[in-house]
Amino acid sequence: MAALGSPLRTWRGLLRELRYLNAATGRPYRDTAAYRYLVKAFRAHRVTSEKLCRAQHELHFQAATYLCLLRSIREHVALHQEFHGKGTDGERGNEGRFRGLLTSTYASS
Repeated sequence: MAALGSPLRTWRGLLRELRYLNAATGRPYRDTAAYRYLVKAFRAHRVTSEKLCRAQHELHFQAATYLCLLRSIREHVALHQEFHGKGTDGERGNEGRFRGLLTSTYASS
């Protein structure tokens, strides 16, 4: 299993992803239910004794997993917007695109 890193780094990453999600709506990310839930969960699982150590590790793992999900969704949307077809170009449009790709690839080698 890969190392999780510090909980603070995970927390900051989650906040960054929440800001990205709410940038389109214009609402502050602190007004969302996701933010309130994360704050409540992180505050409830602060280490105060050895009993909470396992619960804190589980929370950190869940938070890191959620962070990975948010990043993946954001990157997927960005890639989809960049490479999504704008309609059909017809055969000639695709041929020209591939011909240009092939000639630039072989010309540089």
